[in-house]
Amino acid sequence: MRVLFAGTPAVAVPSLNALVAAGFDVVAVLTRPDAPLGRKRVLTPSPVAARAAELGIEIIHAAKVDADVTARIAAAAPDVAAIVAYGGLIPRAALDVPRHGWINLHFSLLPAWRGAAPVQRSLIAGDDVTGAVTFLLEEGLDTGPVFGTLTEAVLPDDTAGALLERLSHSGAVLLTQTLSAVDAGKAAAVPQTGDVSLAPKLTLEDGRLDWNQPALAIGRRARGVTPEPGAWTTLDGQRVKLEPVLLRPGGPALEPGRLALDGKSVLVGTGSHPVELTRIQPSGKKMMAAADWARGQATLESVVFE
Repeated sequence: MRVLFAGTPAVAVPSLNALVAAGFDVVAVLTRPDAPLGRKRVLTPSPVAARAAELGIEIIHAAKVDADVTARIAAAAPDVAAIVAYGGLIPRAALDVPRHGWINLHFSLLPAWRGAAPVQRSLIAGDDVTGAVTFLLEEGLDTGPVFGTLTEAVLPDDTAGALLERLSHSGAVLLTQTLSAVDAGKAAAVPQTGDVSLAPKLTLEDGRLDWNQPALAIGRRARGVTPEPGAWTTLDGQRVKLEPVLLRPGGPALEPGRLALDGKSVLVGTGSHPVELTRIQPSGKKMMAAADWARGQATLESVVFE
């Protein structure tokens, strides 16, 4: 079966690898254009584009699927399109090109967390279980009928990055199984059922920690925004980046945002019990262990995160 693969970030690469390894004829890859990365803003291919180049697969770079891109997709004559975190909408004209349609691997248990940041929003919300589904792409936002589902337990120390990494590999297996069933004429998609929740793309503001919230909510948010856009707070009007915090329910009572040492641990007060800082990156400096940063503060007890 001839497959068009659409994807952009690193979490889509395992699916591309799995389809190739399973013997599917991946005739082209649709991915977003090269983007400037790093301090020098060097134009860099997406992870999917880089892997497609290694595999010798034709690459269609597009920030938007317009008429010209749709024509290039049609010229590749795919029987089906597999899409994993491409990062753009697929219009009706392009959806109609493959005879088996577009099959999307989405990292949530739909209809929960429809949108661009399902794993991140799931962690912030405190879900105990998440997963991935394959579904038939429609013009609506992640509304199509579901072919297959897998579940994944959320571990207490999971960050969005770690959870997405696991789901990218298990999801690649699910996607390959779904396409194999489609090729064999044995696939059956069923309508989504259950409560709908939305997962819009995270902004920088989503990473700001509100120390008036309970420690559990702060911990969930910090894990959900790691590695991107990252957790942060402000100190003396400057943004300070933080890695995920640890819950310290037996810690001393502290006002929200106020810091204190407990042995070698650096604690911060919240709306409930304290949390422990792990690593911190002050403005203009490198990320460092919280204990190392604390030694540089004249009087840590006078420090208050805003």
